[in-house]
Amino acid sequence: MHPPRGGGWHSPPAPRGRTRKVAVHMGAGAGTGTGTGTGTGTGTGIGIGIGIGIGIGIGIGNGAGGAAGALGTAVAALYTATLPPALPGGDAGELITAAYELGVAHPPGYPLFTLLAKVATGLPGGSPAFRVNLLCGLVGAAAASLLFYTVFRLSGSHAGGILAAGVFSFSRLTWQWSITAEVFSLNNLFVGLLMALTAHFEEASTAKERSKISKLGAFCCGLSLCNQHTIVLYVACVVPWVLSRLFRKRELSPGHLLKLGLCFLAGLLPYLYLPASSYLNRARWTWGDQTTFQGFLTHFLREEYGTFNLAKSETGSSMREMLLFQLAQMKSELSLPVLALALVACVSTALPSKQQKSAVIWLFTGMLCLYSLFFAWRANLDVTKPLFLGVVERFWLQSSAVVAVLAGLGLATLANFGRSTVLEGTRLLPWLEWLPALALVASQLWANYSTCDQSNNYVVDKFARNLLSSMPTGAVILLRGDLPGNALRYLHYCEGMRPDITLVDQEMMTYEWYLPKLAKHLPGVYFPGNRWNPVEGVLPDGTLAFNLHRFLKVNKHKEVFVCIGLHEGDLTWRRSHSLWPWGTCEKLVPSGAVFDPGEWIHLTRNLYNWTEDYGSFSPSSWEAVANEEMWQARMKTAFFIFDLAETASVTAEMKSQLYTFAYTSYKEIVNSHPNHPVNWHKNYAIACERMLRLRRGDVDPETLLSETVKHFLLYTEKAEDDPQRQDILQAVQHLREELQGLRRRKAELRQGAG
Repeated sequence: MHPPRGGGWHSPPAPRGRTRKVAVHMGAGAGTGTGTGTGTGTGTGIGIGIGIGIGIGIGIGNGAGGAAGALGTAVAALYTATLPPALPGGDAGELITAAYELGVAHPPGYPLFTLLAKVATGLPGGSPAFRVNLLCGLVGAAAASLLFYTVFRLSGSHAGGILAAGVFSFSRLTWQWSITAEVFSLNNLFVGLLMALTAHFEEASTAKERSKISKLGAFCCGLSLCNQHTIVLYVACVVPWVLSRLFRKRELSPGHLLKLGLCFLAGLLPYLYLPASSYLNRARWTWGDQTTFQGFLTHFLREEYGTFNLAKSETGSSMREMLLFQLAQMKSELSLPVLALALVACVSTALPSKQQKSAVIWLFTGMLCLYSLFFAWRANLDVTKPLFLGVVERFWLQSSAVVAVLAGLGLATLANFGRSTVLEGTRLLPWLEWLPALALVASQLWANYSTCDQSNNYVVDKFARNLLSSMPTGAVILLRGDLPGNALRYLHYCEGMRPDITLVDQEMMTYEWYLPKLAKHLPGVYFPGNRWNPVEGVLPDGTLAFNLHRFLKVNKHKEVFVCIGLHEGDLTWRRSHSLWPWGTCEKLVPSGAVFDPGEWIHLTRNLYNWTEDYGSFSPSSWEAVANEEMWQARMKTAFFIFDLAETASVTAEMKSQLYTFAYTSYKEIVNSHPNHPVNWHKNYAIACERMLRLRRGDVDPETLLSETVKHFLLYTEKAEDDPQRQDILQAVQHLREELQGLRRRKAELRQGAG
């Protein structure tokens, strides 16, 4: 997920009003059987290539190599069986689209991932999304092999290696982000590779071998920075450590230092892809202008997000709170015994042992501490919010990999201690080492397989297909947020869905590079300037800016929709247009158009074919966000009509008709779906109360009062954090008294009539 961002002007997140929860500003597929069958064969080639490269690079011996390969194959098999067959949420749609189009992904560009994903999209089998998902799964399996190798190389323990690789690979978080088209599995691979090379360097017995490993390590350090920049904190620990070891052994000559620097720079070569892609300017979707050095630096340093920050203009949790959340997450993801074993490895450095490498353990511990402290300092997102927690917790994978390796070394330490003291000579010792390793790995599989099995997950794919299918021919969609933006772009560009539609990104239009780079790929849409800005005219830098009012005026020949919401910084559209509900989206309609509530209800009632149960996904997942949007879309027209009745200057008769339409629509959808969003209860209760005021003869007042009380109470039971809760409960008490009085009067009338 992209953290909140903007271009030249900013405003707070869009309010959702009473129709929905506040959704965070965010962000297809072949059949499972066909995609998986073909994809497995394709992916094997990629996996073999990765395995050969790693084997040559770190010189895996036959014993360790065979075990690491077998373990990687097992992880790959499980990952492949649980791959999502279609588009996942978050950044996946944008990353795949950038790769498919050979464009540039969001900052810092991820050139290595883009190039690998481009290769994957060109292979046969399944949708482009499935192929990139498969690539990430195989890369994640290779990362597991490297964690095993690291522990085995340092301790000689197969059980410790399996523990490290298993508990990490099959934790919920690792599994979840290793089978989707994201950059995290590739980052896990580089974390494992840095630790494996460090272990190999420590074990090297000759100067020639250390020289070879250090040069390979320098190259890998540079290459790792072509993916996720958070790994720079590990590089900052490993590089001085290696240089100091070489210096102490008198092997760090100026010539060797120069070679190491050149190897590091060679690893950064994939970044040449960014200016090359930007110069060619053939991609229908790309980010930024890297044809100038300043433009390249802006992208590389993530200045549009805020360098060293997760998000721009966000206030996050405190450093202490972030560290506590991370510790709780490690305990939940890896288990308390694993954390205890990692602590054993750290404590063991104080004990004399030929099997353990104290310097490496301290290095890994230092990497873990530096990363955790720095990330907690700079991660400016509020982790008490489920969706933001989902964004942040992915970055804790980098620290969890180190904890898993330390846990494997801790298990080996306990086994060595047992061999030399209490259980010396007993046959039980191997079992006592293998039993906890296998038990902890098995518990991870047992706990997380069903949660991480995404083989039937089409939620985000269906969300995007429903939105695109609902649009009239030739429509223009002004996109806002990661969920609609990334998902719709993927289907439109990579799978060719609805080529008649034009997708324009609201946030990107505020950047000075967007229209000069991409306007030519948006046929049929006129842009009366080079940049969107609330104040139109020539800006101080010479850029011709236009506002939304001007944009709509020159594109009046097009039907324009917004998904999801309009940027609050520019309200000029209100001069000439209104927003009418269109499912999850809205349609910009000329102000003179006459609104027919009955016709609009009929038009928008069955826009989507959505069958997912409400509340069936984790609150921190993109599936939950997509599901929430689709459910709230069901009542947007009713809310719009009700709001019109409340605010519009119309006759009393028209106001009565609007309230009646809203009430009827609310009643239909509330009664049609037993399990629905909690705010529906409140909206329906208010609609019933307004109908009661109208004193219409065709609606029973007792029924209205009863429904008002019932649904207000249902709302207050589930929405305990609503600041109006006490006011609502007081109103309910008054309404109950009215209901009792009404029933008494009815009873008296019946008795009098009898």
